[in-house]
Amino acid sequence: MAATETPLCNFGWKAVDFDLPGVDGKRYNLASVRGPNGLLVMFICNHCPYVKAVRPRIVRDCRELKQYGIGAIAIMSNDPSEYPEDSFENMAKVAKEFDFPFPYVFDETQEVARAYGAVCTPDFFGFNANLELQYRGRLDASRKEAAPEDARRELFEAMVQIAKTGQGPQAQIPSIGCSIKWKHG
Repeated sequence: MAATETPLCNFGWKAVDFDLPGVDGKRYNLASVRGPNGLLVMFICNHCPYVKAVRPRIVRDCRELKQYGIGAIAIMSNDPSEYPEDSFENMAKVAKEFDFPFPYVFDETQEVARAYGAVCTPDFFGFNANLELQYRGRLDASRKEAAPEDARRELFEAMVQIAKTGQGPQAQIPSIGCSIKWKHG
Protein backbone atom coordinates (compact mmCIF):
# COMPACT_ATOMS: atom_id res chain seq x y z
CA MET A 1 0.00 0.00 0.00
CA ALA A 2 2.10 2.91 -1.25
CA ALA A 3 1.47 6.29 0.31
CA THR A 4 0.33 9.09 -1.97
CA GLU A 5 0.72 12.80 -1.23
CA THR A 6 -1.72 15.52 -2.28
CA PRO A 7 -0.62 18.37 -4.59
CA LEU A 8 -0.24 21.92 -3.33
CA CYS A 9 -3.32 24.09 -2.87
CA ASN A 10 -4.58 25.70 -6.07
CA PHE A 11 -5.85 28.86 -4.34
CA GLY A 12 -9.09 30.21 -5.80
CA TRP A 13 -10.01 27.04 -7.73
CA LYS A 14 -13.82 26.82 -7.69
CA ALA A 15 -15.62 23.83 -6.18
CA VAL A 16 -17.26 21.54 -8.73
CA ASP A 17 -20.91 20.72 -8.11
CA PHE A 18 -22.05 17.12 -7.66
CA ASP A 19 -25.20 15.13 -6.96
CA LEU A 20 -24.38 12.04 -4.94
CA PRO A 21 -26.33 9.51 -2.85
CA GLY A 22 -25.75 9.53 0.90
CA VAL A 23 -25.84 6.54 3.20
CA ASP A 24 -28.88 8.16 4.85
CA GLY A 25 -30.96 7.73 1.68
CA LYS A 26 -30.78 11.42 0.67
CA ARG A 27 -28.92 13.03 -2.24
CA TYR A 28 -26.40 15.82 -1.72
CA ASN A 29 -24.94 18.64 -3.81
CA LEU A 30 -22.81 21.72 -3.08
CA ALA A 31 -25.80 23.90 -2.19
CA SER A 32 -27.11 21.38 0.35
CA VAL A 33 -23.84 20.98 2.26
CA ARG A 34 -22.05 24.34 2.13
CA GLY A 35 -22.05 26.49 5.24
CA PRO A 36 -22.39 30.28 5.24
CA ASN A 37 -18.61 30.62 5.75
CA GLY A 38 -17.29 27.69 3.72
CA LEU A 39 -17.20 24.00 3.00
CA LEU A 40 -14.87 21.11 3.74
CA VAL A 41 -14.96 18.37 1.08
CA MET A 42 -13.21 15.19 2.23
CA PHE A 43 -12.38 12.15 0.14
CA ILE A 44 -12.24 9.23 2.56
CA CYS A 45 -13.00 5.51 2.59
CA ASN A 46 -13.47 2.70 5.08
CA HIS A 47 -10.43 0.46 4.53
CA CYS A 48 -7.52 2.95 4.48
CA PRO A 49 -5.33 2.89 7.62
CA TYR A 50 -4.62 6.63 7.22
CA VAL A 51 -8.36 7.36 7.41
CA LYS A 52 -8.98 4.87 10.20
CA ALA A 53 -6.30 6.59 12.29
CA VAL A 54 -8.08 9.95 12.16
CA ARG A 55 -11.83 9.21 11.92
CA PRO A 56 -12.53 10.35 15.50
CA ARG A 57 -10.58 13.57 14.86
CA ILE A 58 -12.42 14.24 11.60
CA VAL A 59 -15.73 13.86 13.44
CA ARG A 60 -14.55 16.14 16.28
CA ASP A 61 -13.25 18.83 13.92
CA CYS A 62 -16.34 18.82 11.69
CA ARG A 63 -18.64 19.12 14.72
CA GLU A 64 -16.64 22.13 15.94
CA LEU A 65 -16.38 23.70 12.47
CA LYS A 66 -20.19 23.84 12.25
CA GLN A 67 -20.03 26.51 14.96
CA TYR A 68 -17.91 28.61 12.57
CA GLY A 69 -20.37 28.23 9.69
CA ILE A 70 -18.35 25.58 7.85
CA GLY A 71 -20.28 22.74 6.20
CA ALA A 72 -18.71 19.35 5.49
CA ILE A 73 -19.19 16.29 3.33
CA ALA A 74 -17.27 13.03 3.01
CA ILE A 75 -17.07 11.39 -0.42
CA MET A 76 -16.08 7.76 -0.98
CA SER A 77 -14.80 7.25 -4.54
CA ASN A 78 -12.98 3.91 -4.32
CA ASP A 79 -14.01 0.91 -6.39
CA PRO A 80 -15.82 -1.35 -3.88
CA SER A 81 -15.66 -4.33 -6.23
CA GLU A 82 -11.90 -4.37 -5.54
CA TYR A 83 -12.21 -3.21 -1.91
CA PRO A 84 -15.39 -4.73 -0.39
CA GLU A 85 -14.78 -2.93 2.92
CA ASP A 86 -15.65 0.26 1.00
CA SER A 87 -19.12 -0.96 -0.08
CA PHE A 88 -22.13 1.32 0.32
CA GLU A 89 -23.47 -0.96 3.08
CA ASN A 90 -20.17 -0.71 4.97
CA MET A 91 -20.13 3.06 4.43
CA ALA A 92 -23.49 3.22 6.23
CA LYS A 93 -22.14 1.10 9.09
CA VAL A 94 -19.04 3.30 9.51
CA ALA A 95 -21.09 6.52 9.39
CA LYS A 96 -23.37 5.16 12.11
CA GLU A 97 -20.56 3.72 14.24
CA PHE A 98 -18.64 7.01 14.27
CA ASP A 99 -21.79 9.19 14.29
CA PHE A 100 -20.67 11.24 11.30
CA PRO A 101 -21.97 14.82 11.66
CA PHE A 102 -21.75 15.23 7.87
CA PRO A 103 -23.18 13.37 4.86
CA TYR A 104 -21.18 10.35 3.71
CA VAL A 105 -21.78 9.92 -0.03
CA PHE A 106 -20.79 7.46 -2.74
CA ASP A 107 -19.09 8.61 -5.96
CA GLU A 108 -19.79 5.40 -7.88
CA THR A 109 -18.68 6.74 -11.29
CA GLN A 110 -15.56 8.34 -9.74
CA GLU A 111 -16.37 11.49 -11.76
CA VAL A 112 -16.37 13.72 -8.69
CA ALA A 113 -12.97 12.46 -7.53
CA ARG A 114 -11.61 13.13 -11.03
CA ALA A 115 -13.21 16.59 -11.18
CA TYR A 116 -11.59 17.52 -7.86
CA GLY A 117 -8.27 15.91 -8.69
CA ALA A 118 -8.50 13.78 -5.55
CA VAL A 119 -5.50 11.49 -5.25
CA CYS A 120 -5.69 9.80 -1.87
CA THR A 121 -7.69 9.05 1.24
CA PRO A 122 -7.87 11.24 3.16
CA ASP A 123 -7.78 14.20 0.76
CA PHE A 124 -9.14 17.47 2.18
CA PHE A 125 -10.43 20.44 0.18
CA GLY A 126 -11.24 23.56 2.22
CA PHE A 127 -13.36 26.18 0.47
CA ASN A 128 -14.35 29.69 1.55
CA ALA A 129 -17.87 31.18 1.41
CA ASN A 130 -17.44 31.76 -2.34
CA LEU A 131 -16.50 28.08 -2.79
CA GLU A 132 -12.92 29.02 -3.72
CA LEU A 133 -10.25 26.56 -2.62
CA GLN A 134 -8.17 27.84 0.29
CA TYR A 135 -6.82 24.65 1.89
CA ARG A 136 -5.47 21.38 0.48
CA GLY A 137 -3.46 20.08 3.38
CA ARG A 138 -3.42 17.44 6.04
CA LEU A 139 -5.64 17.06 9.10
CA ASP A 140 -2.66 16.97 11.44
CA ALA A 141 0.64 15.08 11.84
CA SER A 142 -1.12 11.69 11.86
CA ARG A 143 0.02 8.98 9.45
CA LYS A 144 -1.13 5.35 9.72
CA GLU A 145 -1.25 5.98 13.45
CA ALA A 146 -2.92 8.93 15.12
CA ALA A 147 -0.58 11.76 16.08
CA PRO A 148 -0.29 12.62 19.79
CA GLU A 149 -3.44 14.14 21.29
CA ASP A 150 -1.73 17.53 21.56
CA ALA A 151 -0.77 17.60 17.85
CA ARG A 152 -1.49 20.88 16.10
CA ARG A 153 -4.95 20.78 14.46
CA GLU A 154 -3.80 22.10 11.08
CA LEU A 155 -7.00 21.51 9.10
CA PHE A 156 -9.22 22.84 11.89
CA GLU A 157 -7.10 25.98 12.34
CA ALA A 158 -7.04 26.58 8.57
CA MET A 159 -10.82 26.22 8.26
CA VAL A 160 -11.43 28.58 11.21
CA GLN A 161 -9.13 31.12 9.51
CA ILE A 162 -11.06 30.64 6.24
CA ALA A 163 -14.38 31.10 8.06
CA LYS A 164 -13.15 34.36 9.60
CA THR A 165 -11.15 35.86 6.71
CA GLY A 166 -12.05 33.97 3.52
CA GLN A 167 -8.35 33.17 3.08
CA GLY A 168 -6.44 30.00 3.91
CA PRO A 169 -2.89 29.83 5.29
CA GLN A 170 -0.13 30.15 2.72
CA ALA A 171 1.94 27.41 4.39
CA GLN A 172 0.24 24.02 4.09
CA ILE A 173 1.59 20.50 4.54
CA PRO A 174 0.12 18.01 2.02
CA SER A 175 -2.14 15.23 3.20
CA ILE A 176 -0.86 11.70 2.78
CA GLY A 177 -2.81 8.47 2.44
CA CYS A 178 -3.74 5.50 0.27
CA SER A 179 -4.29 6.22 -3.39
CA ILE A 180 -7.82 6.41 -4.74
CA LYS A 181 -8.74 2.92 -5.96
CA TRP A 182 -9.70 3.64 -9.56
CA LYS A 183 -11.85 1.28 -11.59
CA HIS A 184 -10.06 -0.62 -14.34
CA GLY A 185 -10.76 0.17 -17.97
